[in-house]
Amino acid sequence: MVNTQQQLQFSDRLSIDKEGVLPSTRYQGSKYKILKWIDYYTRDLRFNSVLDAFGGTGSVGYMFKKKGKQVSYNDSLKFNYYIGLALIENSHTILEDEDIDFILAKHNNIKYPTFIYDTFHDIYFTDDENQWLDYVITNIKYIRDNYKQALAYYALFQACIIKRPYNLFHRKNLYIRTADVERSFGNKKTWDAAFENHFIKFAKEANDAVFDNGEKNRAFHSDISDLDVPKPDLVYIDTPYISAKGVGVNYFDFYHFLEGIVSYDQWLGLIDYNSKHRKIKNGRNEWCNKGEIHQAFQKLFDKFRDSILVVSYRDDGTPTISELVNMLAEIKQSVDVKKLDYKYVLSNGNSKEVLIISE
Repeated sequence: MVNTQQQLQFSDRLSIDKEGVLPSTRYQGSKYKILKWIDYYTRDLRFNSVLDAFGGTGSVGYMFKKKGKQVSYNDSLKFNYYIGLALIENSHTILEDEDIDFILAKHNNIKYPTFIYDTFHDIYFTDDENQWLDYVITNIKYIRDNYKQALAYYALFQACIIKRPYNLFHRKNLYIRTADVERSFGNKKTWDAAFENHFIKFAKEANDAVFDNGEKNRAFHSDISDLDVPKPDLVYIDTPYISAKGVGVNYFDFYHFLEGIVSYDQWLGLIDYNSKHRKIKNGRNEWCNKGEIHQAFQKLFDKFRDSILVVSYRDDGTPTISELVNMLAEIKQSVDVKKLDYKYVLSNGNSKEVLIISE
């Protein structure tokens, strides 16, 4: 049975009684602000294990962790994997004061490289900030505990994002921060605040998010087509978005600088020097290709056909909602479509957020 329904109201109560506070995020496309809506329509489904297939900020996977589910988080971007490691897989480890002190100090026995300072002058951050990044990243690499390292990377990612106009790395635009002009957007005070202050704030938020839900949760860094995990009861799918006009959202291009941070020693050989903003060379991505996206969804649905499939989408995308519903109706007994009026930051138009639930 295929049932399409527009939901106008949902419960404001996200019933969570375990410890742990999910940090806010400035990540493009994050579902953080509509978690209550997603929870409302998934709370009565019968499942114990869940795969967050395109994990991103980890906000949905974290919600399911709070609900006591066994969560597998996956993302093809390495920097996102560290977010999943810090917030989803990690159940006990936090950054102690001495860890933060070590990360933020310069040490006489460490030889610090100057890669960011040499490579990204006048692109994203000031010279002093670039030097700070070089030595802090180096210090983080000296941390041997994987979860502590992931928490430190998480805090650094958030510090980098909050100091960027639009919270992105999609163009060379440091001048927006530094120009002495009247401003109609942004927060110059936040942009110009010391990196160290932001890092300490976000390290505390990351620590506050750590909790044990009694399950063995895992984080993976894999293309979804290659991911090999035991069959999850439910798969949550939030792929990169392609508009009806065929324009895709490429998170790799938006956040390549963060990907470079976690690939610091290899970063030099990854840069596309034809780009003014020194982005990382981007390989083929079927999820951002309008000619391949239909087949990509078809393969994904078939791979997890024995699980409950919950797809976050928008009603003006490629493929269309009806095309996705038809794909799912071929392998599932029921397909439900829920809609919510919600506008993303930097988004044009009046598209609706969509949740497709198939059992």
